[in-house]
Amino acid sequence: MSTILISDYESIRSITLNRPEKRNALNDELIAELKSALADANEESSLRCVVIRGAGKDFCSGADLASIQKIGRASYEENLEDARSLSELFALPRKLRVPVIAAVRGRALAGGFGLALACDLIVADDTSRFGFPEVKIGFVPAMVAAMVQRNMSEKDAFAILTLGYETAGTALKDAGLVHAIFNDETFDEDVLAFAKQYENLSGTAVAMTKHLLYDIDGLSFADALAKGVETNARARMTDDCKKGIAKFLEK
Repeated sequence: MSTILISDYESIRSITLNRPEKRNALNDELIAELKSALADANEESSLRCVVIRGAGKDFCSGADLASIQKIGRASYEENLEDARSLSELFALPRKLRVPVIAAVRGRALAGGFGLALACDLIVADDTSRFGFPEVKIGFVPAMVAAMVQRNMSEKDAFAILTLGYETAGTALKDAGLVHAIFNDETFDEDVLAFAKQYENLSGTAVAMTKHLLYDIDGLSFADALAKGVETNARARMTDDCKKGIAKFLEK
């Protein structure tokens, strides 16, 4: 049985983590299949948005037991390669042309929370819980730190990474990490309606905006403005922009 399921709703692609009996825990097979599915989605010119969700009650509980056991037996070099594979997954959503939305129902813990943060947007149901419990077993939420630090204040990032507690999705909405909270009973419909907003927008403009936003990460203000100038000029030359301007002037 495949560890992921793929469904298309017109221009929206849904990628479902399909290990509900393991709370969609990450193992080598799921990580490899998810990376492949994201790479394939990036080649589909008709897509406007990708949604990642979990089968069953939870989004993703992080690494599974077999993966945790493997960590204890592996050499430094083996652990380094294993960590790199997961880091490649975390890097992929930013590289996609279209927005990637994490649709979190239930728990998103450890690497599962990291996967959600790796996406461009997070929406969650009103039962959702997030956390990094790694420190409870002597492990470090190391790769996710890069994403947490970019999305939270330094003090909040320190607390969520070092105290090991779970946080409600509603609290993370107040903190700006979760964009929207939907009712559990209508969650799937609400997520699809949210994602379909991208159908009514210029795919070219959204893709260029996404690329620019991440491209200027870490740049000085002056360099970021310069990148904006270049993107602005290129955007003016696109068919979407030319058609949009013509339509606007006709009014």
